[in-house]
Amino acid sequence: MRITIRGTVQGVGFRPAVYRAAERCGASGAVWNDGSDVVIDTDSGDGILEELLASLPPLARIESVEKEDVPYTGERGFSISPSGSSGRGASIPADSAVCDECLKEIFGDGRRSGYPFTTCTGCGPRFTLLKGMPYDRPLTSMESFPLCPECGREYSDPADRRFHHQTVCCPECGPKYRLELANGTAVKDDPIGKLARMLDEGSIAVVKGWGGMYICCSLDELPRMREWYGRRNKPFAVMAGSMEALRRYASPTEEEEMELLSPHRPIVLVEKKRSRVTELMSPGLDNVGMFLPYAGMHHILFSRLEHDALVMTSANIPGEPMIVDDEAVKELGADAYLLHDQPIVNRADDSVLRMFEGRTQFIRRSRGHVPFGLSVPHAGDAVALGAQENLTGSVASRGKIWPTQHIGNGENIGVPEYLEEAVRTQIRLVGCSPQIVAEDLHPGYSNRRLARRLAEEYGAEIRDIQHHWGHAAALMADNSVDSCVALALDGTGHGDDGKAWGGEVMSADFEGYRRVAHLEEIPLLGSERALYDLRRLGFAIDAMNGDENRDFTDRESAVLSKLMGKSVATTSMGRLLDALSFYLGVCTERTYDGEPAMRLEPLLAHGRLVEGFETETVGGVVKTAHLFSGIRGRADKADVAYSIVHNVMQEMVQAAVEEADRSGIGCVGITGGVSYNAPISKLFRDMVKSSDHLSIQHKDVPNGDGGISVGQAAIALRMIR
Repeated sequence: MRITIRGTVQGVGFRPAVYRAAERCGASGAVWNDGSDVVIDTDSGDGILEELLASLPPLARIESVEKEDVPYTGERGFSISPSGSSGRGASIPADSAVCDECLKEIFGDGRRSGYPFTTCTGCGPRFTLLKGMPYDRPLTSMESFPLCPECGREYSDPADRRFHHQTVCCPECGPKYRLELANGTAVKDDPIGKLARMLDEGSIAVVKGWGGMYICCSLDELPRMREWYGRRNKPFAVMAGSMEALRRYASPTEEEEMELLSPHRPIVLVEKKRSRVTELMSPGLDNVGMFLPYAGMHHILFSRLEHDALVMTSANIPGEPMIVDDEAVKELGADAYLLHDQPIVNRADDSVLRMFEGRTQFIRRSRGHVPFGLSVPHAGDAVALGAQENLTGSVASRGKIWPTQHIGNGENIGVPEYLEEAVRTQIRLVGCSPQIVAEDLHPGYSNRRLARRLAEEYGAEIRDIQHHWGHAAALMADNSVDSCVALALDGTGHGDDGKAWGGEVMSADFEGYRRVAHLEEIPLLGSERALYDLRRLGFAIDAMNGDENRDFTDRESAVLSKLMGKSVATTSMGRLLDALSFYLGVCTERTYDGEPAMRLEPLLAHGRLVEGFETETVGGVVKTAHLFSGIRGRADKADVAYSIVHNVMQEMVQAAVEEADRSGIGCVGITGGVSYNAPISKLFRDMVKSSDHLSIQHKDVPNGDGGISVGQAAIALRMIR
C-alpha cells in the first residue's frame, strides 16, 4: 500500500512517529517527505495507520489520508528515505513555545544547560526559519550549523525525541548569543546574564528572538522609554516572567489564561489592575497587552532578572517593518543589543488577540499562528494583497486560503517590499500559480504596483475588490457561510462613489454586494489632517448643526468653512467614535491608530441608556450629526457615549435585519476594526438575538484590515469559478 498524508505533517516529528509505528506493528517499508506531503510505502498500511493515529506527535494535524494499492517490493525493515519535492501546501506548524522537557534540559546539568536554542520535535521555531519545502535542515536557517557527533547521534536514534529533528543543536554546534554594548564592546561570556543586570539597572536594550527583534526595558523605565522611543500614548506589550507575575498587573479570565499559556504564546489583551505602572503601560485604556516567555532565551533572562516583567515591543523605526538585520538595528541607539548568529528567514511580529465571550478575535495573526490555512469550498489559485493599513496578503490554492503574517502599514518605508517578500514566500510554500490577483479598490494604495508585477508574471487577471465587501467576505469565509447582511464598521475604505465609507450595512455574498444603509456623511476637512486633528471633525459637525465652534480662530474658521463643500465626505463609524471621544473630552488628538475610539471604550462599558439621543434612518441614511448638539461639558459622559452608540447601532441592526428578512438571508454579522470594541459587539449581539437570524462574528480571521486579504481571496476564487 502507498499512503499519502496531508496536513501539518512536517517539522513535527511525523516521519519518526511513522517509523516507530512501523516498528511496533512489524511493518516493512519507507517514509519520506514529498514536497509538503508525507508518503509511506509499506506492506502493512492499515497496521501502521492504526499505530500512528494512536500516538500522533503533539504538533501534528492530519487533514487527509489517501490510500493506493501498490504492491510492496522492497526489503524487510523500515527506513526514513530522502525527501522529494512534488507536493503542494504549507505543511509545517507555526512556531511553538519551548516545551517543558526542553526547559528541564536548559535549567538542568546536562550538555544543554543554559543553552537558549534548545528545542525538539515538539517545540521551537518552524515558519520563521523556513526557506522552502520539504522541511529539511538544508532548507532552514540551520543549514550553516553542521551537527556535532552527539547531536548526530540523537538525530539518528529512533528512541530519542530529537530523532530527525531538523533544527537539533547544542552549544558545540548551534547558534550562539552575544551582547554588544552601545560603545561597540562585545560580551560573549554569559551575555544573557549580563543583559539581565543591565535591564535591572535601567538600560533599554534590543533582543533578537525567533522571528524578529524586541526593544525591552523594565517597567520602572516606562516614562524614559516613551520619551526615547517617541511613543507618547500608544500601549506597550509587556512580557511577564510567569502567570503569577502577570496576575500582579492584570486579571485574566480562565479563557485568557488558556491562550496565554498555549504553545502559540500570543499577546492577549487582558483587564488591567489599576496602578501607576499599568496606566503607563496603556494610558487611558481598561486593558493591557501581556504575554509569557516562549523562547529559551526569555526563560533564561527572567531567571536572572530581579524584575518580574519587561516591556517587549517590536524593534523598528516607528511605522516601518520590524528590523531583522543585526547591523541595521543599531541605528535605534539602544544601550545594549543581545544578538545571535542564526538568520531570521521569515520575520513575524507577535500575534495579538482579545477574547470576546469565549471566542478569539485576532487583532494581529502572526508569530505562533502562521502558517494557517482556512478551508473554503472554492477551487483555483489566487493571490490577494489586502488594503493599506494592518496589511496581510493571502494566497489561495486547492480549496484553502493561506494568509501571510502581519505586515504593517503600506504607506511606510519598507512595507511594500515586506509584503512582496511574504506573499512570494507563501506562493512558493503553497505551490500557487495565481489566475487572479485581487487588490483593494482604492487607486492610491501602494500594493497595486505589486499586483501589476504578479499579474504580468503569472498571466493573471487583476480584480479590484471594494474594501467593505472584502470585510464582509472575510466574515463569511471565517464562518463558512455563503451570504450575510453585514455591518462593516471601520475607519475608512474607498467607496464606489469615491467617498470614504466606513459605517455600512451591506447585503453580500461572494459574487456581489448591495449597500443597504450607511451613516450620515461628515466632511473630512483637510482629508488626512482631520484624522489626527480631531477639532476638524468637531468643526464639521458643528457647521452641519449650525452650532457655534470656538476651537479655531476666526481666520482658521473661515478657511475651514470653505472646505465644507469641497472635502471628502465620510460615513465612517470610526470617525463617528473619534468625534464622540473629542466632544466628551476623552481624546483631543490622535497619536496612534484607533486611539480616540479605544479611549472611549471604557466609557461605553460603564454607560447606560438615557433619553435625548434618539435618531432615525432617512432614505437609507442613519442620521448622526444632530446627536452632538449640546453634549460638550456634560457630566454624564459614559451615559451620553453609550446612548449615542446604542441608538446608532439600533438603527443599523434594524436595517440589517429587515434586509435579511426581505432577502431570505439567515445570517447578520459584524466586521471591521470597530467590531473589536467589546461594548459595540455586545450591543450588536443582543440586538440581533431578538430577531430570527444567526449572529456571526470573527474567530480565526482578523476583524480589521488584517482580514481583508482573506475576503479578497475568497471573492477571487468565486470569480474563477
